[in-house]
Amino acid sequence: MVRTSPADVASRTLDQVGNAMPSWMPSLAAALVMAVGMGFGRFAFTGMYPLMVRDGLLSVSAGSLAASANYAGYLVGALAVSRMPQRAAPRFCRIALVGSALCLLALAVPAAPWFFIGVRFLAGVLSAIALICASVWLFQVVGHPHGAPLLFSGVGAGILLSAELIAAGNLAGWHSPLLWMAIGGGAAILSLPAWPYLGGHAQARQPHAAASATGEANAGGPGPWPLVASYGLAGFGYIVTATYLPLFVRDALGHIDPIHIWAAFGLGAAPSCFLWHALHGRLGTRRALALNLLVQAAGVILPALSHSAVAYLASALLVGGTFVGTVTIAMPAAKRVAHRVTFNLLAIMTAAYGVGQIAGPLVSTALMAHSHSFSGPLAAAAGTLLAAAAFCFL
Repeated sequence: MVRTSPADVASRTLDQVGNAMPSWMPSLAAALVMAVGMGFGRFAFTGMYPLMVRDGLLSVSAGSLAASANYAGYLVGALAVSRMPQRAAPRFCRIALVGSALCLLALAVPAAPWFFIGVRFLAGVLSAIALICASVWLFQVVGHPHGAPLLFSGVGAGILLSAELIAAGNLAGWHSPLLWMAIGGGAAILSLPAWPYLGGHAQARQPHAAASATGEANAGGPGPWPLVASYGLAGFGYIVTATYLPLFVRDALGHIDPIHIWAAFGLGAAPSCFLWHALHGRLGTRRALALNLLVQAAGVILPALSHSAVAYLASALLVGGTFVGTVTIAMPAAKRVAHRVTFNLLAIMTAAYGVGQIAGPLVSTALMAHSHSFSGPLAAAAGTLLAAAAFCFL
Protein backbone atom coordinates (compact mmCIF):
# COMPACT_ATOMS: atom_id res chain seq x y z
CA MET A 1 0.00 0.00 0.00
CA VAL A 2 1.41 3.38 -1.08
CA ARG A 3 1.14 6.12 1.49
CA THR A 4 0.27 9.59 0.25
CA SER A 5 1.36 12.59 2.27
CA PRO A 6 -0.95 15.55 2.85
CA ALA A 7 1.47 17.70 0.81
CA ASP A 8 1.14 15.34 -2.17
CA VAL A 9 -2.63 15.43 -1.90
CA ALA A 10 -2.64 19.23 -1.72
CA SER A 11 -0.29 19.52 -4.70
CA ARG A 12 -2.39 17.10 -6.76
CA THR A 13 -5.56 19.00 -5.84
CA LEU A 14 -4.01 22.30 -6.91
CA ASP A 15 -2.95 20.81 -10.23
CA GLN A 16 -6.44 19.42 -10.79
CA VAL A 17 -7.98 22.80 -10.03
CA GLY A 18 -5.46 24.49 -12.34
CA ASN A 19 -6.13 22.06 -15.20
CA ALA A 20 -9.86 22.71 -14.83
CA MET A 21 -9.57 26.49 -14.93
CA PRO A 22 -10.48 28.37 -18.13
CA SER A 23 -7.47 29.08 -20.34
CA TRP A 24 -7.71 32.84 -19.73
CA MET A 25 -7.78 32.60 -15.93
CA PRO A 26 -3.99 32.29 -15.43
CA SER A 27 -3.51 35.40 -17.58
CA LEU A 28 -6.11 37.28 -15.54
CA ALA A 29 -4.52 36.21 -12.24
CA ALA A 30 -1.10 37.32 -13.50
CA ALA A 31 -2.63 40.60 -14.73
CA LEU A 32 -3.95 41.27 -11.24
CA VAL A 33 -0.45 40.76 -9.86
CA MET A 34 0.72 43.38 -12.37
CA ALA A 35 -2.14 45.73 -11.45
CA VAL A 36 -1.25 45.58 -7.74
CA GLY A 37 2.54 45.41 -7.93
CA MET A 38 2.99 47.84 -10.81
CA GLY A 39 -0.18 49.86 -11.41
CA PHE A 40 -0.85 50.51 -7.71
CA GLY A 41 2.41 49.72 -5.92
CA ARG A 42 4.63 51.53 -8.36
CA PHE A 43 2.68 54.14 -10.29
CA ALA A 44 0.10 55.41 -7.78
CA PHE A 45 2.94 57.57 -6.42
CA THR A 46 2.96 59.53 -9.70
CA GLY A 47 -0.59 60.68 -9.06
CA MET A 48 0.00 61.25 -5.35
CA TYR A 49 3.27 63.14 -5.77
CA PRO A 50 1.68 66.58 -6.46
CA LEU A 51 -0.82 66.04 -3.64
CA MET A 52 1.90 65.18 -1.13
CA VAL A 53 3.77 68.33 -2.20
CA ARG A 54 0.52 70.29 -1.76
CA ASP A 55 -0.01 68.83 1.71
CA GLY A 56 3.55 69.66 2.77
CA LEU A 57 4.56 66.01 3.24
CA LEU A 58 7.22 66.08 0.50
CA SER A 59 9.21 68.71 -1.31
CA VAL A 60 9.73 68.43 -5.07
CA SER A 61 13.37 67.42 -4.51
CA ALA A 62 12.43 64.82 -1.87
CA GLY A 63 9.82 63.47 -4.26
CA SER A 64 12.47 63.06 -6.95
CA LEU A 65 14.65 61.17 -4.45
CA ALA A 66 11.68 58.95 -3.57
CA ALA A 67 11.13 58.27 -7.28
CA SER A 68 14.80 57.40 -7.81
CA ALA A 69 14.74 55.20 -4.69
CA ASN A 70 11.78 53.34 -6.14
CA TYR A 71 13.63 52.72 -9.38
CA ALA A 72 16.74 51.65 -7.44
CA GLY A 73 14.57 49.17 -5.58
CA TYR A 74 13.24 47.97 -8.92
CA LEU A 75 16.81 47.26 -10.00
CA VAL A 76 17.60 45.46 -6.74
CA GLY A 77 14.41 43.39 -7.00
CA ALA A 78 15.23 42.37 -10.56
CA LEU A 79 18.72 41.25 -9.58
CA ALA A 80 17.42 39.48 -6.46
CA VAL A 81 15.20 37.13 -8.48
CA SER A 82 17.53 36.77 -11.47
CA ARG A 83 18.38 33.19 -10.46
CA MET A 84 15.03 32.31 -8.92
CA PRO A 85 13.87 28.76 -9.71
CA GLN A 86 10.74 28.81 -11.86
CA ARG A 87 8.73 26.81 -9.34
CA ALA A 88 9.15 29.62 -6.79
CA ALA A 89 7.47 32.22 -9.03
CA PRO A 90 3.90 31.87 -7.67
CA ARG A 91 5.13 32.15 -4.07
CA PHE A 92 7.01 35.34 -4.92
CA CYS A 93 3.90 36.68 -6.68
CA ARG A 94 2.02 36.32 -3.42
CA ILE A 95 4.83 38.07 -1.55
CA ALA A 96 4.63 40.94 -4.04
CA LEU A 97 0.86 41.24 -3.57
CA VAL A 98 1.00 41.40 0.22
CA GLY A 99 4.11 43.56 0.35
CA SER A 100 2.81 46.09 -2.19
CA ALA A 101 -0.44 46.61 -0.28
CA LEU A 102 1.47 47.06 2.98
CA CYS A 103 3.85 49.59 1.41
CA LEU A 104 0.91 51.64 0.16
CA LEU A 105 -0.66 51.63 3.61
CA ALA A 106 2.68 52.59 5.19
CA LEU A 107 2.72 55.78 3.12
CA ALA A 108 -0.32 56.93 5.11
CA VAL A 109 1.91 57.28 8.19
CA PRO A 110 3.00 60.92 8.74
CA ALA A 111 6.78 60.70 8.82
CA ALA A 112 10.03 62.31 7.76
CA PRO A 113 10.93 62.27 4.05
CA TRP A 114 13.54 59.53 4.59
CA PHE A 115 10.72 57.18 5.65
CA PHE A 116 8.81 57.78 2.40
CA ILE A 117 12.02 57.30 0.43
CA GLY A 118 12.70 53.99 2.20
CA VAL A 119 9.17 52.72 1.64
CA ARG A 120 9.36 53.64 -2.03
CA PHE A 121 12.62 51.70 -2.32
CA LEU A 122 10.92 48.60 -0.89
CA ALA A 123 7.92 49.12 -3.17
CA GLY A 124 10.31 49.17 -6.13
CA VAL A 125 11.79 45.83 -5.07
CA LEU A 126 8.30 44.36 -4.90
CA SER A 127 7.30 45.85 -8.28
CA ALA A 128 10.20 44.12 -10.01
CA ILE A 129 9.33 40.86 -8.27
CA ALA A 130 5.72 41.23 -9.43
CA LEU A 131 6.71 41.86 -13.05
CA ILE A 132 9.30 39.11 -13.34
CA CYS A 133 7.53 36.46 -11.29
CA ALA A 134 4.11 37.00 -12.89
CA SER A 135 5.78 36.70 -16.31
CA VAL A 136 7.79 33.60 -15.37
CA TRP A 137 4.76 31.98 -13.76
CA LEU A 138 2.50 32.62 -16.76
CA PHE A 139 5.02 31.95 -19.55
CA GLN A 140 7.12 29.14 -18.11
CA VAL A 141 5.30 27.51 -15.18
CA VAL A 142 1.78 27.60 -16.61
CA GLY A 143 3.06 27.51 -20.22
CA HIS A 144 0.78 30.26 -21.49
CA PRO A 145 2.93 32.73 -23.51
CA HIS A 146 0.03 33.89 -25.67
CA GLY A 147 -1.49 35.42 -22.52
CA ALA A 148 1.08 38.25 -22.70
CA PRO A 149 -1.37 41.01 -23.77
CA LEU A 150 -3.77 40.38 -20.90
CA LEU A 151 -0.85 40.00 -18.47
CA PHE A 152 0.72 43.36 -19.29
CA SER A 153 -2.60 45.16 -19.62
CA GLY A 154 -2.81 44.76 -15.85
CA VAL A 155 -0.26 47.58 -15.49
CA GLY A 156 -2.45 50.07 -17.36
CA ALA A 157 -5.61 48.89 -15.61
CA GLY A 158 -3.91 49.39 -12.24
CA ILE A 159 -2.77 52.89 -13.21
CA LEU A 160 -6.28 53.81 -14.39
CA LEU A 161 -8.02 52.43 -11.29
CA SER A 162 -5.58 53.97 -8.80
CA ALA A 163 -5.64 57.34 -10.62
CA GLU A 164 -9.42 57.56 -10.60
CA LEU A 165 -9.45 56.49 -6.94
CA ILE A 166 -7.06 59.37 -6.20
CA ALA A 167 -9.19 61.78 -8.24
CA ALA A 168 -12.36 60.75 -6.40
CA GLY A 169 -10.70 61.10 -3.00
CA ASN A 170 -9.19 64.46 -3.95
CA LEU A 171 -12.62 65.68 -5.09
CA ALA A 172 -14.01 64.59 -1.72
CA GLY A 173 -11.38 66.69 0.03
CA TRP A 174 -9.26 63.83 1.38
CA HIS A 175 -5.68 64.56 2.31
CA SER A 176 -2.74 62.35 1.36
CA PRO A 177 -2.77 59.92 4.36
CA LEU A 178 -6.42 58.98 3.83
CA LEU A 179 -5.84 58.65 0.09
CA TRP A 180 -2.92 56.27 0.69
CA MET A 181 -5.14 54.16 2.95
CA ALA A 182 -7.76 53.96 0.20
CA ILE A 183 -5.13 53.01 -2.39
CA GLY A 184 -3.68 50.33 -0.11
CA GLY A 185 -7.15 48.95 0.54
CA GLY A 186 -7.86 48.90 -3.20
CA ALA A 187 -4.67 46.96 -3.83
CA ALA A 188 -5.62 44.41 -1.18
CA ILE A 189 -9.07 43.93 -2.73
CA LEU A 190 -7.56 43.38 -6.20
CA SER A 191 -5.19 40.77 -4.75
CA LEU A 192 -7.96 38.53 -3.50
CA PRO A 193 -9.17 37.05 -6.83
CA ALA A 194 -5.60 36.25 -7.94
CA TRP A 195 -4.52 34.54 -4.72
CA PRO A 196 -6.06 31.06 -5.22
CA TYR A 197 -4.65 30.62 -8.73
CA LEU A 198 -1.07 31.27 -7.65
CA GLY A 199 -0.87 27.89 -5.93
CA GLY A 200 -1.36 25.69 -9.00
CA HIS A 201 1.12 24.46 -11.62
CA ALA A 202 -1.26 23.71 -14.45
CA GLN A 203 -0.29 23.64 -18.09
CA ALA A 204 -2.45 25.82 -20.32
CA ARG A 205 -4.63 23.92 -22.73
CA GLN A 206 -3.21 25.58 -25.86
CA PRO A 207 0.35 26.56 -24.96
CA HIS A 208 1.77 26.67 -28.48
CA ALA A 209 -0.94 27.94 -30.83
CA ALA A 210 -0.47 31.70 -30.72
CA ALA A 211 3.14 31.50 -29.63
CA SER A 212 4.23 29.53 -32.68
CA ALA A 213 2.93 32.16 -35.09
CA THR A 214 4.74 34.86 -33.17
CA GLY A 215 7.89 32.76 -33.07
CA GLU A 216 7.87 32.33 -36.85
CA ALA A 217 7.36 36.06 -37.36
CA ASN A 218 10.28 36.82 -35.04
CA ALA A 219 12.81 34.33 -36.37
CA GLY A 220 15.12 37.22 -37.30
CA GLY A 221 14.59 39.26 -34.15
CA PRO A 222 17.32 40.97 -32.13
CA GLY A 223 19.66 38.92 -29.97
CA PRO A 224 19.83 39.05 -26.17
CA TRP A 225 22.21 41.99 -25.79
CA PRO A 226 20.53 44.34 -28.31
CA LEU A 227 17.28 43.57 -26.50
CA VAL A 228 18.85 44.42 -23.15
CA ALA A 229 20.30 47.69 -24.51
CA SER A 230 17.09 48.76 -26.23
CA TYR A 231 14.97 47.89 -23.21
CA GLY A 232 17.30 49.71 -20.81
CA LEU A 233 17.22 52.87 -22.94
CA ALA A 234 13.42 52.61 -23.06
CA GLY A 235 13.41 52.68 -19.26
CA PHE A 236 15.09 56.09 -19.35
CA GLY A 237 12.94 57.29 -22.22
CA TYR A 238 9.50 56.92 -20.70
CA ILE A 239 10.26 57.68 -17.06
CA VAL A 240 10.29 61.49 -17.24
CA THR A 241 6.68 61.48 -18.44
CA ALA A 242 5.71 58.68 -16.05
CA THR A 243 7.19 60.50 -13.03
CA TYR A 244 6.33 64.14 -13.62
CA LEU A 245 3.29 64.29 -15.91
CA PRO A 246 0.69 65.38 -13.28
CA LEU A 247 3.24 67.80 -11.84
CA PHE A 248 4.04 69.70 -15.03
CA VAL A 249 0.43 69.83 -16.30
CA ARG A 250 -1.14 71.07 -13.08
CA ASP A 251 -1.20 74.76 -14.13
CA ALA A 252 -2.41 74.16 -17.69
CA LEU A 253 -5.79 72.54 -17.15
CA GLY A 254 -7.82 75.15 -15.36
CA HIS A 255 -10.27 73.46 -13.02
CA ILE A 256 -9.58 69.96 -14.37
CA ASP A 257 -7.76 67.74 -11.88
CA PRO A 258 -4.42 66.83 -13.51
CA ILE A 259 -4.75 63.31 -12.14
CA HIS A 260 -7.23 62.68 -14.97
CA ILE A 261 -4.38 63.15 -17.45
CA TRP A 262 -2.51 60.44 -15.53
CA ALA A 263 -5.63 58.27 -15.70
CA ALA A 264 -5.55 58.77 -19.49
CA PHE A 265 -1.99 57.40 -19.39
CA GLY A 266 -3.38 54.20 -17.84
CA LEU A 267 -6.37 54.21 -20.17
CA GLY A 268 -4.02 54.20 -23.14
CA ALA A 269 -1.84 51.49 -21.63
CA ALA A 270 -4.41 48.78 -20.87
CA PRO A 271 -5.80 48.04 -24.37
CA SER A 272 -2.55 48.89 -26.16
CA CYS A 273 -1.01 45.58 -25.11
CA PHE A 274 -3.36 43.74 -27.46
CA LEU A 275 -2.52 46.09 -30.35
CA TRP A 276 1.25 45.76 -29.88
CA HIS A 277 0.98 41.99 -29.43
CA ALA A 278 -0.84 41.79 -32.79
CA LEU A 279 1.71 44.07 -34.46
CA HIS A 280 4.51 41.97 -32.99
CA GLY A 281 3.09 38.89 -34.68
CA ARG A 282 2.57 40.73 -37.97
CA LEU A 283 5.75 42.84 -38.20
CA GLY A 284 8.25 40.85 -36.16
CA THR A 285 10.21 42.00 -33.14
CA ARG A 286 12.57 44.45 -34.83
CA ARG A 287 10.01 46.53 -36.70
CA ALA A 288 7.27 46.32 -34.05
CA LEU A 289 9.60 47.36 -31.22
CA ALA A 290 11.18 50.15 -33.28
CA LEU A 291 7.73 51.48 -34.27
CA ASN A 292 6.63 51.32 -30.62
CA LEU A 293 9.66 53.33 -29.47
CA LEU A 294 9.30 55.94 -32.24
CA VAL A 295 5.64 56.56 -31.36
CA GLN A 296 6.64 56.75 -27.70
CA ALA A 297 9.32 59.35 -28.51
CA ALA A 298 6.71 61.47 -30.28
CA GLY A 299 4.47 61.32 -27.22
CA VAL A 300 7.32 62.21 -24.86
CA ILE A 301 8.39 65.33 -26.78
CA LEU A 302 4.87 66.75 -27.29
CA PRO A 303 4.65 68.73 -23.99
CA ALA A 304 7.99 70.40 -24.83
CA LEU A 305 6.58 71.57 -28.15
CA SER A 306 3.19 72.74 -26.89
CA HIS A 307 1.87 73.60 -23.44
CA SER A 308 -1.78 73.13 -24.35
CA ALA A 309 -4.16 70.72 -22.67
CA VAL A 310 -4.56 68.86 -25.98
CA ALA A 311 -0.80 68.26 -26.20
CA TYR A 312 -0.67 66.98 -22.63
CA LEU A 313 -3.60 64.62 -23.24
CA ALA A 314 -2.06 63.37 -26.48
CA SER A 315 1.25 62.83 -24.70
CA ALA A 316 -0.45 60.80 -21.96
CA LEU A 317 -2.28 58.62 -24.49
CA LEU A 318 0.74 58.09 -26.75
CA VAL A 319 3.24 57.31 -23.98
CA GLY A 320 0.68 55.33 -22.00
CA GLY A 321 -0.29 53.51 -25.18
CA THR A 322 3.28 52.44 -25.91
CA PHE A 323 5.30 51.99 -22.71
CA VAL A 324 3.57 48.76 -21.66
CA GLY A 325 3.53 47.76 -25.33
CA THR A 326 7.34 47.83 -25.14
CA VAL A 327 7.15 45.21 -22.40
CA THR A 328 4.53 43.21 -24.31
CA ILE A 329 6.90 42.95 -27.28
CA ALA A 330 10.23 42.67 -25.49
CA MET A 331 9.47 40.06 -22.83
CA PRO A 332 8.12 37.32 -25.15
CA ALA A 333 10.97 38.13 -27.56
CA ALA A 334 13.41 37.66 -24.68
CA LYS A 335 11.85 34.31 -23.84
CA ARG A 336 12.51 33.20 -27.42
CA VAL A 337 16.27 33.95 -27.23
CA ALA A 338 16.79 33.21 -23.52
CA HIS A 339 18.46 29.87 -24.32
CA ARG A 340 21.45 31.75 -25.75
CA VAL A 341 22.52 33.04 -22.33
CA THR A 342 23.21 31.37 -18.98
CA PHE A 343 21.36 33.93 -16.84
CA ASN A 344 17.71 34.88 -16.43
CA LEU A 345 17.31 37.21 -19.41
CA LEU A 346 13.93 38.56 -18.24
CA ALA A 347 15.49 39.60 -14.94
CA ILE A 348 18.55 41.22 -16.56
CA MET A 349 16.33 43.16 -18.97
CA THR A 350 14.23 44.32 -16.03
CA ALA A 351 17.43 45.37 -14.25
CA ALA A 352 18.56 47.36 -17.32
CA TYR A 353 15.16 49.03 -17.40
CA GLY A 354 15.65 49.85 -13.72
CA VAL A 355 19.02 51.49 -14.41
CA GLY A 356 17.38 53.67 -17.05
CA GLN A 357 14.64 54.66 -14.63
CA ILE A 358 17.10 55.57 -11.89
CA ALA A 359 18.99 57.82 -14.29
CA GLY A 360 15.81 59.53 -15.56
CA PRO A 361 14.82 61.59 -12.49
CA LEU A 362 18.47 62.33 -11.66
CA VAL A 363 19.20 63.66 -15.15
CA SER A 364 15.89 65.55 -15.11
CA THR A 365 16.79 67.26 -11.83
CA ALA A 366 20.19 68.29 -13.21
CA LEU A 367 18.72 69.65 -16.46
CA MET A 368 15.92 71.50 -14.69
CA ALA A 369 18.43 73.16 -12.36
CA HIS A 370 19.79 75.00 -15.41
CA SER A 371 16.67 75.60 -17.49
CA HIS A 372 13.91 75.58 -14.81
CA SER A 373 11.81 73.78 -17.42
CA PHE A 374 10.81 70.23 -18.27
CA SER A 375 11.67 70.77 -21.94
CA GLY A 376 15.30 69.65 -21.52
CA PRO A 377 14.46 66.38 -19.72
CA LEU A 378 11.72 65.60 -22.24
CA ALA A 379 14.09 66.20 -25.18
CA ALA A 380 16.73 63.95 -23.58
CA ALA A 381 14.13 61.24 -23.01
CA ALA A 382 12.86 61.43 -26.60
CA GLY A 383 16.41 61.20 -27.93
CA THR A 384 17.06 58.15 -25.81
CA LEU A 385 13.98 56.44 -27.24
CA LEU A 386 15.26 57.11 -30.75
CA ALA A 387 18.54 55.43 -29.79
CA ALA A 388 16.57 52.49 -28.35
CA ALA A 389 14.76 52.12 -31.68
CA ALA A 390 18.10 52.00 -33.50
CA PHE A 391 19.31 49.14 -31.26
CA CYS A 392 16.39 47.02 -32.50
CA PHE A 393 18.22 46.54 -35.81
CA LEU A 394 21.60 45.48 -34.41
